[in-house]
Amino acid sequence: MDLLVELTVRDVFSWTDLMAGYLKHGQGELTLQCFKWMLHEDLIPDSVTFCCILEACGTLRDIETGLQIHEEIVKQRLLEGNVVLGTALVDMYAKCGVFQKAQEVLDQLPEQDVFCWTAIITGLAQHGQSRDALICFKMMESKGISPDSMTFASILKACGDMSALDMGEWIHSEIIKEGILDHDIVLGTALIDMYCKCGSFDRGHGLLQELPAHDSFSWTAFISCAADQGFGEESLRCFEQMQQQGIRPDVVTWASILKACGSIGAATRGEEIHNEIERRGLLQDNVLLLNAVVHMYAKCGALEKSQQVFEKLPVQEVVTWNALITGYAQKGSSQNAFKCLQRMEQKGLPPDLVTYLCLLNVCSHSGLLDEGQVLFTFLSSWTTTVADPCLEHYTCMVDLFGRAGNLDKASAMVEVIPSLDFIGIWVALLFACQKWADVTLGKRAFEHSLEVAKSDMSAYVLMRNIYSYAGMLEEAEEVEIMRMKMCRP
Repeated sequence: MDLLVELTVRDVFSWTDLMAGYLKHGQGELTLQCFKWMLHEDLIPDSVTFCCILEACGTLRDIETGLQIHEEIVKQRLLEGNVVLGTALVDMYAKCGVFQKAQEVLDQLPEQDVFCWTAIITGLAQHGQSRDALICFKMMESKGISPDSMTFASILKACGDMSALDMGEWIHSEIIKEGILDHDIVLGTALIDMYCKCGSFDRGHGLLQELPAHDSFSWTAFISCAADQGFGEESLRCFEQMQQQGIRPDVVTWASILKACGSIGAATRGEEIHNEIERRGLLQDNVLLLNAVVHMYAKCGALEKSQQVFEKLPVQEVVTWNALITGYAQKGSSQNAFKCLQRMEQKGLPPDLVTYLCLLNVCSHSGLLDEGQVLFTFLSSWTTTVADPCLEHYTCMVDLFGRAGNLDKASAMVEVIPSLDFIGIWVALLFACQKWADVTLGKRAFEHSLEVAKSDMSAYVLMRNIYSYAGMLEEAEEVEIMRMKMCRP
């Protein structure tokens, strides 16, 4: 920026170069600020500038600025015949989750290529709309447009999120036919991730061994996914093999293996890994790893160890307090979790929305109905000047009432939620209906869940169980058939 200020002549090209540089280094906000400064100098942006700004809007999920930029592009008639700029618009809308606008721009493009289709498919997959991503993929192929490695990687994510193993295997066969797997670590990692998410760890591990090129990213994908799904032993075995092959773990690998240790209660192995990380000097100022260590000890039931590591931290940030509170919550130690809240307040460290989410989870899983209601009431009044309660907070309250058997209050809470487009709300209500055998409310919640996210498998499983427990076997079978159909594009 200083260099640009010193220039006697500042034109649109020099400004665009500066913005591209900021964007390349992940400085989206500075990119937008530069754009505003450029406009103050009465310079007219060109299509390259707009592409740069649209990418920044997508990265920041700044749909408001993105819409303004779209209007300006139309006003300047830059979109006509410009597929690159059109693709940038599709990508921005897709990243912001505004898929109707993304589709509108896509339909208006004079020429559709793999890049614009991949932009919308990737956006759908990233926003959890896996089935729509698969439909889009089929539409692209029907137009005779061949997918590239990025398209395949995105659709593999969708398959993994849906546990659609058959579709994932078909995509794998197509990748082999195209001959694009060799030396493509990103695509290989996406395949491993898909197989692991579908529960096919043997296939994932076998692919890991077969890949002609694999590094810490592909190994970490397997380790992380296995840990996320509760297969800690698989993670540990893979970690040992990774080390035997001389592949150096990165920060994410260490965090994932600590999570794996916590998931299976491997306190001794977790402590060894903790010591190794400390020996390598990786813990200093690394919040991700520090939280992972605190979490690991807490999940292993070594709450004193967890507290000791926590107390040694040079700076106890809110995020680390949240990690400790979560650890106590998962072990059912609600008293210590609330003591953490008291200590935070004593230190003048205000809890954030995540803290309240952790504590509401404590109340939900510990049956602390009164405490949970007090917390939520305080949260609602406190956030009037900070931020509204998130949908996750409302979901916790639905879960709290539901677990306590107060389905009337759970249903009433749903009625006051600002947005019902969050699948977690309906899953929480379905879980309560399963526990207390409420078929009528369960059916209503299931119908709403289909409107919000047809591809979410948990809703189908819960509704099937509700019918089964009520002896309504034909209805249960119908729901299972629906679930199986949703696994296919």
